[in-house]
Formats: sequence, structure tokens, C-alpha cells
Amino acid sequence: MSSEEDMNPTDLHIEAIRRTRTAESVVLPRDVFEKLYLNPKGPGKYELGKKFGNPTPIALIGFVIASTPFACTLMGWRGAGGHGGALLTVFIFFGGLVQLLGAIGEWLIGNTFACAIFFTYGTFWIVQGTSLQPFFGTGTAYSPTGNTLEGQTTSAYYATLGFYYVSLTMVSFVFVLCSLRSNICLFTALVMLVAAFGCVSGSYFQLALGNSEFGHHLQFSGGALVFALVLIVWYIMIAQILDSVDFPISLPVGDLSTVVPGRSERIRRKNGGEEE
Repeated sequence: MSSEEDMNPTDLHIEAIRRTRTAESVVLPRDVFEKLYLNPKGPGKYELGKKFGNPTPIALIGFVIASTPFACTLMGWRGAGGHGGALLTVFIFFGGLVQLLGAIGEWLIGNTFACAIFFTYGTFWIVQGTSLQPFFGTGTAYSPTGNTLEGQTTSAYYATLGFYYVSLTMVSFVFVLCSLRSNICLFTALVMLVAAFGCVSGSYFQLALGNSEFGHHLQFSGGALVFALVLIVWYIMIAQILDSVDFPISLPVGDLSTVVPGRSERIRRKNGGEEE
């Protein structure tokens, strides 16, 4: 085999081009793109992703770090409780700030679906953390003495908060429908999240009616569902981190982007059939 000194300038130039494999020359397969970005691959996507890092695992880390202890708190494991009051900073910074930064990253590289998910649940964690702080006075209007902590234990407060979780259940259901174009792991996690939000909203409605025992049972069920979905999100996050370092083991997530063809793909197939 000849050395570089024996090669002419043209061959050296060709060899340099061959060795220079930049991210811009890499074409991600459909299932790999969906696995890394939780978004079905479409025209024009990943252009900025060739220049920036993948923000998805960052947002997932923020979600699991906030959700895992919160699920244990809802179930009351080892005496945990107080609506997660000891985790306020975790809710705000890991659950909120880290996910919002990940959402901005998804927005920059054009992944609208993942961006919407992380903005929604990132904001949820900020609301969760700040609502437990007396500074924001979320319970003031429900207390005759103006004591916000006292107001947070009234029937009117519980009923009002229940409708907030109903709204979260509804938007999560929309995400479930969209995730049919993503992967099995994300779809399953979102289905469990819909059920978890439903249980929590039902819990607050029962507490508003004075049915504290049934309300706490629903809260426990919601916590169990959150814990189950968190395990799935941990799996997705680990799969992405392993792929980011080209680890020899790759964890499957169950690609659905080809199982449920998109509208543009169906139109393309239809036009192709007519042309034939």
C-alpha cells in the first residue's frame, strides 16, 4: 500500500474528502431519527440537527428527575407527603427549567411535536413548584383569613384545581394520538400519563366533596401510574444516551412511524400509483 508521500495531489485531495465525514453527510434512517427526536422524520428536518446536539435526552432527564420522586410522594412511600413540598426546587429547575431548555432546542431544530410536549410538561412542573410557595398566594382567595396555606385545604380550592388537571388530561390525550406516529414506548408512557392526570383530577374532586379516603386512593393510583410511565421514560432516555456515544448496545423503542403512515406519505403513494 502506497504512502501519502507517493500519492499525487489529486489522490491526496480525494483521500482527504473521503476521510472527512462530517455530520452534514450523515443521513439518519427514519426509525433512528424518530428514536432520537421523538418525532416522525419529515422533509427538511434535521438540517440544524446536523450542527447542534440532540436536545431530547436533556429534556427527558429533567422529566425523570422531577417525576420519579413525585410519583413516590403521591404513593406516600416511606412516609413521603406534603404534596412534594421538599421538592419545590427540583420541580422548578429540573422539571421546569431543564425541560424548557430542551423544548427551545427542539424548536430550533424544527421538532414541533417534541417541542410542544416539553413546553407543556416543563411549564407544568414550574406551576407545580410555585403553587406550593406562599409567595404566590394560590390559596389566598379561598381562605376567609387570607391564609394561603389554609385556603389550599378548602373544597373550592380542590374543585378548582381538579379542572386544571382535567385540562392536562385533555392535552395529553392529543399527544397520545400524535404519538401513534412516534414509538411504542412514548405512546405507552403518554397513555399512562392521561390515566394518571385523570386519577389526580378525580382525587381533587373527591376531596372537594369530602370523600378523603376515596380521594387518597385515587391519588395513590395516580402516583402508581406516574411511576410506571417514569420507568418507560427512563428507558427512552437511556436508549438515547447510549446512541449518543455510539454504544455497542442499542435499545429498541418500537418505531411506529412506518406502521402509521403520515398524510403526506399517503398522498405521495396515491400520486405515485396514479402515475403508474
